Amino acid sequence: MNGKALIAWSTGKDSAWALHEVRQAGAYEVVGALTTVTESFARVSMHGVREEVLMAQLAAARLPATIVPIPFPCPNEVYEARMATAMQEARTRGITHIVFGDLFLEEVRAYREAKLTGTGIAPVFPLWGRPTNTLARAMLAGGLEAHLVTVDLKVLPASFAGRRFDAALLHELPTGVDPCGENGEFHTCVVAGPMFERAIPLRVGETVERDGFAFADLLFASDSASGLRRAASRRSA
Repeated sequence: MNGKALIAWSTGKDSAWALHEVRQAGAYEVVGALTTVTESFARVSMHGVREEVLMAQLAAARLPATIVPIPFPCPNEVYEARMATAMQEARTRGITHIVFGDLFLEEVRAYREAKLTGTGIAPVFPLWGRPTNTLARAMLAGGLEAHLVTVDLKVLPASFAGRRFDAALLHELPTGVDPCGENGEFHTCVVAGPMFERAIPLRVGETVERDGFAFADLLFASDSASGLRRAASRRSA
C-alpha cells in the first residue's frame, strides 16, 4: 500500500463510493473518516445529518471518526484554521493521504490541493472525471442505497428531500441537474452499500426549509435504534 489515508466523509454517496473504490484498489490503507460537524446543531455540515447517524455509518464502515467541529455560521478563516489543525494532527498520526469524492469541479479540486500543499498529506480523487450519469447508475448497480437529505430549492422542489436515490429519481431529475448533484443541487446520506458491513435502518422524518434549502431529517427506525447507537458508541470510543 502507498500509505495511510483518511476519507473526507460527508455521509453522502460520493465519499462512500470513493471509499469503496479505494478499498477495492488496495492502494491506501483507509484508517479513519474526516467529517465537519456544526457544533450548535450536532449535525454534519451542509448535509444536516444527525451526528448519531454519522457514527452509525462509520461503525458500519469500520472507520474511526475524526470530527472537526465548526460554528454556525462559519467564516471561511475559521473553517480553514480548524481544518489546518486537523491536518497537522493527522500527520502526527502517520496519515499521508486524504481521499475526496469530488467528481469534476476544477475550482474545488484546486482549493483542496492548495490547502494541502506543504502539509505532508496528499489528496486523492478516485472518482475524478467519471461521467456522472454512468457513475450514478454504477453506484446503484453496486448496491448503494441513499436518501436525498438536502435539496437546493433553486433547482429542485422540496418534495425531492427525503426521496431515495434510485433509478426513478434519476429519471425524474429536471434537465440541467447533475445526476450526482455535483453542482450542489442535492446532497445524500448513504444507508447501505458495499462499503458497509450492514445496512442502517433509517426512516425519513420532518422536512424543514431554511436558507434556500430543504433538509430531510433521517431518524433511526425504532426497533433498531438502541443497537445501532451502542455499535456507533463502541466504534467512536
